[in-house]
Amino acid sequence: MKRFSAILLLTALLLTLGFVPQAAADDNTVPDIEAGIAEIKKHGNIILTIGPASMIELGYEPADIVSVKIGEEEMEMPIGTSYSDVDSGDAICCFKPSESKGVDEVVLAINAGDLTSTMGIAERRDCEEAPGYEWVFAAGIEEPVTVLISMAEKQGYADRYLLHQISGSRTNDRGDYAHLSDAEYANFRAVETAGMGKDTLFRSSSPINPVINRNKEADEALLRSAGRTVMNMVDSEAGMKEFPDFSLSYYSGCDVIALNMDMDFFSAVFEGKLAEGFRYLASHDGPYLIHCREGKDRTGFAVGILECLMGAAADEVVEDYMLTYYNYYGIEPGTENYERIAAGNIVPSLSKAFEIESIRAEGVDLQSCAEAYLERIGMSRNEIEMLKSKLGEDYGGLS
Repeated sequence: MKRFSAILLLTALLLTLGFVPQAAADDNTVPDIEAGIAEIKKHGNIILTIGPASMIELGYEPADIVSVKIGEEEMEMPIGTSYSDVDSGDAICCFKPSESKGVDEVVLAINAGDLTSTMGIAERRDCEEAPGYEWVFAAGIEEPVTVLISMAEKQGYADRYLLHQISGSRTNDRGDYAHLSDAEYANFRAVETAGMGKDTLFRSSSPINPVINRNKEADEALLRSAGRTVMNMVDSEAGMKEFPDFSLSYYSGCDVIALNMDMDFFSAVFEGKLAEGFRYLASHDGPYLIHCREGKDRTGFAVGILECLMGAAADEVVEDYMLTYYNYYGIEPGTENYERIAAGNIVPSLSKAFEIESIRAEGVDLQSCAEAYLERIGMSRNEIEMLKSKLGEDYGGLS
């Protein structure tokens, strides 16, 4: 009876999303799909030549588990409608609208990771031509590349899919968030965990990128906080200056390091750039702002490292991280989704970074773990101590 209720709820959710579930279909009646690669995005997400409508017509839908084969590499992953439908580090076949093309796309991705590199399909190399990078296919991968998709288990991900659904969804309409202040709408806030200086470190969505319609509120909040040093995790220096009205923003007068980071928290490139960003903070005066696009994933990970470094407990780190999910999705403490999101994102991400079973384990010294992590990614003891000293200073009452 419990399983039947879950399927009914899933059906209602899919109808709301515009999908028509094929409940009667089973693994044997759903045909295999042969598609191509339309594009590989900067962070390793693969856009297929087939769209969600075509896959749905053939019997594929969210909560199915599919097998994806490219060359000799094969990986199983569920179908979902958002990268957050799987835990951080897990693969997903995502039915999602393109933010740039205005059409629905099928995207193969890893939540907070790089699917293309993980599967060994291609290597990303920097180049001078726009967009500044190119993907070079691995030996044995012939163009045009064929992607084979087959049903592994019909609705095999249904229960976990339901747990990943959040009540409501983020919109980019300020009017939908009338209960929030401008700063909350922009996901802008001071980090107030143990050991952190007062009004010293802030986190936010992008104050310059208009794509989620929060940049003006974020820039105004930055001005009010009298921020002067910014760690931009998402843009290149040239790219950030191309955003509309960049020169008119308060942000443009700050000291900014543009790190152009991907979503693979555990790659050598990501770790090297994270160390570079933290060194920049340590060598400049505060107050400080860390942001990516939404101020959720990359920002959440970086801020979590710094919170642990300054002596925060695991519960404090989780509480600060989950404020983002309240600001965007209305997820409140004590709910099933609140714990599920925390347990699937910030907890395993920091635990893996610190090479421990869990940041919530009894007796774990998170400050020592953070220090060891920073040394491992290339920071010296002197740089770490300087960073701690800077983050411990108070800037409260400056503005």
